[in-house]
Amino acid sequence: MNNAKWITAPVDCGQAGVVFQKKINLKKAVKRATLNATAMGLYRAYIDGRDVTDALLMPGWTVYRKRVQYQSYDVTDMLRDGATLALECAQGWAVGRFNHRIHYSADRVSAAALLEVEYEDGSKEEILTDKTWQAYTSEVLFAEIYDGETQDRTAPPKPLGDAVEITVNTARVPQEGEWVKEAERFAPFRLIITPKGERVLDFGQNIAGYVEFKIKAKRGERIVISHAEVLDKDGNFYTGNYRSAKNLITYVCSGEEDVFKPRFSFQGFRYIRLDEYPDVPIDFDAIRAIAIHSEMTRTGHFVCGNEKINQLYHNIIWSNMNNYIDVPTDCPQRDERLGWTGDAQVFCRTAAMSFDVKRFFKKWLSDVALDQYEDGSVPPFVPLIGVDENMPISAAWADSACVCPWEIYLAYGDKALLAEHYPMMKRWVDYLRTAGPEEYLWLGGDHFGDWLALDDGEDSFVGATSNDLIATAYYARSTDLLVKAGKVLGEDMTAYEALYDKIVARFREYFMKDGMPLEKCPVVRDVVVGNPPRPNPFCGMTQTALVIILAYNLCEEKDRARIAEKLVDMIEERGYMTTGFIGTPHILHVLTENGYNDLAYRLLFREESPSWLYSVNHGATTIWEHWNSLKEDGGFWSTGMNSFNHYWCGVVYEWIFDTCVGIRLDESAPAYLHSEIAPHPNKNLGFADASIDTAYGTLRVKWKYRDGMIHYEITLPAGTTATLTLPSGYREELSGGTYFFTERE
Repeated sequence: MNNAKWITAPVDCGQAGVVFQKKINLKKAVKRATLNATAMGLYRAYIDGRDVTDALLMPGWTVYRKRVQYQSYDVTDMLRDGATLALECAQGWAVGRFNHRIHYSADRVSAAALLEVEYEDGSKEEILTDKTWQAYTSEVLFAEIYDGETQDRTAPPKPLGDAVEITVNTARVPQEGEWVKEAERFAPFRLIITPKGERVLDFGQNIAGYVEFKIKAKRGERIVISHAEVLDKDGNFYTGNYRSAKNLITYVCSGEEDVFKPRFSFQGFRYIRLDEYPDVPIDFDAIRAIAIHSEMTRTGHFVCGNEKINQLYHNIIWSNMNNYIDVPTDCPQRDERLGWTGDAQVFCRTAAMSFDVKRFFKKWLSDVALDQYEDGSVPPFVPLIGVDENMPISAAWADSACVCPWEIYLAYGDKALLAEHYPMMKRWVDYLRTAGPEEYLWLGGDHFGDWLALDDGEDSFVGATSNDLIATAYYARSTDLLVKAGKVLGEDMTAYEALYDKIVARFREYFMKDGMPLEKCPVVRDVVVGNPPRPNPFCGMTQTALVIILAYNLCEEKDRARIAEKLVDMIEERGYMTTGFIGTPHILHVLTENGYNDLAYRLLFREESPSWLYSVNHGATTIWEHWNSLKEDGGFWSTGMNSFNHYWCGVVYEWIFDTCVGIRLDESAPAYLHSEIAPHPNKNLGFADASIDTAYGTLRVKWKYRDGMIHYEITLPAGTTATLTLPSGYREELSGGTYFFTERE
């Protein structure tokens, strides 16, 4: 593949597609033919006009400055003498407008391909991209990730001349991640005429993908559609939260039977508005919304007797799929869609409870390692595209360098993957030793903090918890995970164990007094990152501070009960959680582990804002970015940042899975080789049934109430074991097989 030349068009095609093609002359009978292809931009490959694959958005999104994937396709059955091999390309992530940058990774679209032909007589031939290929215009007149696509079936291909060979200084590597493919399909279930008189189709589910039209209309007639996630309080089409992303699709009909769908763009939406439509009836049977996502195998399932919790789980699954499109993005609709490291590390364990995400994260973590700076620090999103100078090296975001490799190891038990990323983990912890003014505290940096917490005002993006406290807590956490990873790999971790002990001791000295966090922590910097810069939060006595002190074992054991009691008092006083990115993933776990499981369940079942069920009650089909993205009065959060398809607070499923149902990983025997099974039944759930397909087989736990008794059914794969603990205190060691237990309520 490395011998193939990079080729581009002899003229700059801008935001339009371009087609590179070559006629293939075969010398003999073909035994096997393999096409290898890649692009700086996006490409689709065709032989005689037929797609060689059903995969999408090739070559995928990587750190293009350092590597680009290539894909390999068996085209033996498609190839014939005189066939035309074509690569249709568009700007995509590498070249187009992305994260407020244009041409960040490349100035122009280019492609490279190698067709390997093995003949029946054993001889071989290689057909490479070079200047003998021809460039043509495409019927794709416009294509951008954010802004949509225009296809014109009346536009014949026009020759642009010979392809031009260019130099692209990046490594070409085989496909490492999962394929992105079409998945679920949705028919529109209603046509809405809005108060403004607009025609809007509702597909009933917020997805990432696009709409397919099958239509026969007059030549030159157009379909023009806009996309939206929600309607406003008056029932009108709402696109304010898309910011500058146009998400506009235009199709020009040929006059024959046409099938239209985007080739180089995708949208996040539930609704479409028919801005223009041909003078034919709207046929619901000929219109489909198609969800796309990385082709991850579904491995986990959950159902219970509470329909609102079932809908919550449905929403978590959908936000997971919608935001796992080659990289773990924050949202699929607005002019962002970035691989935010904080979102990824918060959710990766939860994702692994429902999908096989090993290969997905293997690819993305390779890019995290490539984007790690020389000093060991890690940017806030990967792949890195045009970070402004004021973008922080933020605690909890950059700590994905340690959290994600460890969580993926726990889920799948792959030591090789852990070993691959151990150097990245070590470099990150080594960076932290010099990140602040002293070795054992991380002070004074710019951080996102407890992002989207509610304790610094309802409409604030950030919480009140001290950034320095959060940063130092994560310093301890990453060091702890590094030590664990090193021990798994047989490394001598004596020095890092000592470092961890010193961080914890210094944390207690600096942020705590008499076993409790300080009301106000010292402030090293008065302002931190923001536009404009915002005051540096300094509170130590917040729900989030208490949660992470307990979750990361930063207090002395004798003080745990008092800290947990204070947390409960603060929740009861407010009546709800105030936590954001930092505290929310752990708060229910901390409550359960410290004897307050009833309160954890109350928070799960709470329906007023803020709560997990607030969005469910307001018709959500995915997880919202804010607890109250849609407000009680029907208004919205600021258009500056208000996605209705985020996954971060879907981390609640982690607690449902390992506490409500009771399936918990054992770190000493990862991949569910040994599990700690400890169900916590609750009558508001009625029953619970969760399963996960492990490397050893399906692990499943069910419980239900009946006739004053609680009935349990536990199935373990052959070759695995589990320690069962029932609410009564009964314990038993189990091995592969199915078991039934009953105890009184």
